[in-house]
Amino acid sequence: MRDESEIREQYEFLSEQLESEEMSHEGVRQMFTYYKRAIGWVLEEEHM
Repeated sequence: MRDESEIREQYEFLSEQLESEEMSHEGVRQMFTYYKRAIGWVLEEEHM
């Protein structure tokens, strides 16, 4: 399992990519949204 800092770093990277102008294609945006949501859930569960 990855450590928390690595997961947070990946979450921030995906957030930035999702907001990027280059990610305007709806399918790509949707995929990143799913990944971002999944990583957020992992972080929440570890801190409950």
